[in-house]
Amino acid sequence: MTSEPISGGVDIMAGDDLARQQPSARRRTVRGLLVRSLGIGLFLAVVLVYFALSTSNFLTPSNIADILSGVAVLGIVAIGQTGVIVSGGFDLSVAGVLPLACVLFVQFSNGGASLPVALIETLAIGAGVGIVNAVLIVNAGINPLIVTLASMSVAGGAAYTITNGTTLALTNVANGDLGNLAVGSLPWYLFVFIALAVVAAVIMRFTVFGRIIYALGGSREASVLAGIRVNLVITVVYAVSGLLAAFAGVVTASQILAGSAGVGSTTALTSVAAVVLGGAALSGGSGGIIGTVGGVLVLGCLSNGLALMQVQSFYVQIITGVALIVAVMFSRLSQILSR
Repeated sequence: MTSEPISGGVDIMAGDDLARQQPSARRRTVRGLLVRSLGIGLFLAVVLVYFALSTSNFLTPSNIADILSGVAVLGIVAIGQTGVIVSGGFDLSVAGVLPLACVLFVQFSNGGASLPVALIETLAIGAGVGIVNAVLIVNAGINPLIVTLASMSVAGGAAYTITNGTTLALTNVANGDLGNLAVGSLPWYLFVFIALAVVAAVIMRFTVFGRIIYALGGSREASVLAGIRVNLVITVVYAVSGLLAAFAGVVTASQILAGSAGVGSTTALTSVAAVVLGGAALSGGSGGIIGTVGGVLVLGCLSNGLALMQVQSFYVQIITGVALIVAVMFSRLSQILSR
């Protein structure tokens, strides 16, 4: 006896099988997320304990404030990078957009633009770079790695061209006051980073748009067949990444009260490292903002702790590389458990 299809052509037995499979799929997903969370949490705990035992200054309130302030700029960039990587892309252009935004914000400010105007103009240019990246990726079919590598070179080169290789001092006193805003001993941009992380986490996990980003990273072909406007989603993701990188450039300008084309040169690699440390797969479809924040904190604690121990910078690069390998191993384990 065969099963009869219900209205819409859906087989009853097939529907029952699908209903039984869905809880199992959810359990695998939860198990994978738990492994990733435990991985980054354990990693962060080990780093904290090690440096707490190695140097007496590490867990002091002033040093903790320094760590949090130091990771905010990277964290802002990494939030945008998370959306790009989860969607199956890659954005190296942030390392060019950040210094370009830093220089342009100072130039706009020195030219007489008010703080809101200078900020909006700078953010618009950052988002514009992201849109150009998306257009080349979705319309010209060029690999995201190549596109964003090229735009990183163009944006970074433009920053050097504007400054002629020198540092532009921020002479607009009103806009320079942005660097003095703080809540207690913590700078304003740390709270902006926290707010952005909360908003992005909610969007990624609890909205239709967030689920579309994960679906796109899981299978672009399936997303197209499902009727998702893939090109629009990719454009939004890259535009947000460019906008946040530009905002990080504004924050940097307010920190140093100057525009320099030499800032943020490692932002692309460190932001990708933070996202991967947080459990994201470079193939797309997995990861999240909470994990990325954990990855940012790990990198910040490593950098700060090693500096307190007076470890030379090239050893920091080696240790960061080892940390990445360990993170990828945890990510691979979570994928195995999610099957």
